[in-house]
Amino acid sequence: MRLTRYALALLCMLLLLSNSSSSRFTKQIVKETGSPVSGLSVTENTAISSSALYSAWNLGSAGLSKEAFEKAYKGFTVLQAKNLLKNCNLLTIVDYSMSSIQKRLFVLEIATGKILFNSLVAHGRNSGVDRATNFSNSGASYKSSLGFFITLDTYKGSNGYSMKLKGCEYGINNNALNRAIVMHGADYVSENFIRRNGYLGRSHGCPAVPADLSKKIIDVIKNGSCMFLYYPSKTYINRSKILNS
Repeated sequence: MRLTRYALALLCMLLLLSNSSSSRFTKQIVKETGSPVSGLSVTENTAISSSALYSAWNLGSAGLSKEAFEKAYKGFTVLQAKNLLKNCNLLTIVDYSMSSIQKRLFVLEIATGKILFNSLVAHGRNSGVDRATNFSNSGASYKSSLGFFITLDTYKGSNGYSMKLKGCEYGINNNALNRAIVMHGADYVSENFIRRNGYLGRSHGCPAVPADLSKKIIDVIKNGSCMFLYYPSKTYINRSKILNS
């Protein structure tokens, strides 16, 4: 009986060492080649450099800028490390450096690098016409806010099915809840509106999405995932404690 237990214990130890070595070997391959291996966990992918993931996931061909992704990914890992995210497998990026007629909202699945949604998204009417260039944290500014948000619960309001957003950066977007900055669907976020006007419709500061996609997007990213609203603003980048942590 003693021999049997000893043999079993030795076998278990060998299996654990084998799995551990395999995991380290897999991570080493990923770091050296820059290509995520199928089956990597979310934790393993977040240990890989953002530059390697950007290339491996081919995000440039989808139109997402490298700087937007790298900053989004940096903040995502910071929020994850602080246990502020309930859903660590999703990262939503709104790239306001792009024209409003482009699909500048990206919902990424971290475990696979798959783009779950790539959609039009509005900015605040006082942030700019075609392009958003002015941002604010103030109430009634009708401007978008930059930075990191955590998605919250949903409700039905004047804009229909909507999702609350919690701003994570004091002085930059922490007034989002008080300002009722939420994600919702809107008829003015559409190709038809662009064809008629030459630019996308604008919101009161909310990242509004197409009406026919809003529920699908919201139901995927709600309840504790990370959202990043990006613009290459030196003022924001220098002030952001998350990006500079």
